[in-house]
Amino acid sequence: MEKRKYLEEIERTIQAGPYQDSWESLCQHVTPKWYKNDKFGIFIHWGVYSVPAFGNEWYARYVYRKNSPENKFHIKKYGDLNQFGYKDFIPMFQAKKYVPDEWAKLFKAAGARFVMPVAEHHDGFQMYGSQWSPWNAENMGPKKDVLGELKTAVEKEELKFCTSSHRAEHWWFYNYGNSYPCDVSDPQYQDFYGPSHGPSHDVNDIYDNPPDQGFLEDWLVRTCEIVDKYQPKIMFFDWWIQQVAFKPYLKKFAAYYYNRAVQWGEEVAIDAKFDAFVHGSVVKDIERGQLSGISTDFWQNDTSVANNSWGYTEGNIYKKPESIIQDLVDVVSKNGAFLLNIGPKADGTIPEEDTNILQEIGKWMKKNGEAIYDTIPWKVFGEGPTLVPEGHFTDTQHFDFTSEDIRYTAKSNSIYAIVMKWPGDGKVILKEVGRKAGRLRTAVKRISILGYDIDPLFEYRDCVEIEAHIQADEYPVVLKLEIL
Repeated sequence: MEKRKYLEEIERTIQAGPYQDSWESLCQHVTPKWYKNDKFGIFIHWGVYSVPAFGNEWYARYVYRKNSPENKFHIKKYGDLNQFGYKDFIPMFQAKKYVPDEWAKLFKAAGARFVMPVAEHHDGFQMYGSQWSPWNAENMGPKKDVLGELKTAVEKEELKFCTSSHRAEHWWFYNYGNSYPCDVSDPQYQDFYGPSHGPSHDVNDIYDNPPDQGFLEDWLVRTCEIVDKYQPKIMFFDWWIQQVAFKPYLKKFAAYYYNRAVQWGEEVAIDAKFDAFVHGSVVKDIERGQLSGISTDFWQNDTSVANNSWGYTEGNIYKKPESIIQDLVDVVSKNGAFLLNIGPKADGTIPEEDTNILQEIGKWMKKNGEAIYDTIPWKVFGEGPTLVPEGHFTDTQHFDFTSEDIRYTAKSNSIYAIVMKWPGDGKVILKEVGRKAGRLRTAVKRISILGYDIDPLFEYRDCVEIEAHIQADEYPVVLKLEIL
């Protein structure tokens, strides 16, 4: 199909409704119930950048910045960029050991309910077959529809398939390569490297370096193509779509996607950061960050198993599984979903460290998932001395949670008090559910510990005092309070 005809089809779908490309209409969209219930998903950053496996997934940009660590590494290992550029990694990205069924089984064992591979990152290489560019995984590199194969595998495991687009940043992503002779400025590779428009003065300025109409229309058809080919349950966008020039196209995409979902009979969602979309029209996403309290609106935290990179690198600095589980608990207690990223290797294998983390989370979720899935926030998110700061890029900090740090969730007549670190003496005090706090004006008839065949002794007075001597590890322990 010609691009102009596809744009016309997008317009017809919007006009046919029920969603129009206006904020008033889009704010009528309701966040899916399944999303609020499922809570936990897997994000996957896998692409050409996993071949050099150096720095992070922005290697494609920084390799063209003279004297950067990526630039020095590249020249030493691969030679000058006018002889071997980023595009030359594509034939090396063969994914010969990629077995999507094994991935899907691992994600399910981890307790995830939805899976979100990156469809296209800033580098412009599409991980699926596309009619809009030959620079894609079905045509080059792996020579297979990576996205489509994973969709089949995860849906076989009864997980929900989602995906993300990071195409917007491609407008300026390669602009360091414009300042000296290299393959970025070679006309025969322009379809891959794109406009490399810049230099941008401030990529955080929503008015700086606006994309032109051609790029914006290309962004729209690429993104709608993903919707039509894969029917994802969530479409996730990275941050630069907040640029003012994108606004009309964001509305068109959302209306098209929501209308297509109505045609499919499916509930879908869009995840976006900052205020790219109007409040109430999509689900707010906070990158590597948290909220300080309960949000009245459902939200999402996206973070990674490694502090330094979203994609695989040979020097990834991994988080501890217990720290990730604590983050998950904190997010869910504040009415959020937790999207955890892994970075597979270029050959299609998931690193041992990533696998171990997912397996440990899976063990915890198998025992304690009752306190996560299908829950709602309680009257307060928690209590204790450890304060989690609000905002983006906060979860690379290490939080030393104590036995006084409790997080709450609720379901039916149960309140789940999740003790972030079980005390050595086995004594736990819950202040917020005690009489003195005045939040719970009924009786607690029973307290149990998920995963342990014991009912601990407890007293319900000004505070709820519990004593149980269990062999607990470093992971959170869940107390289930059943009320009348």
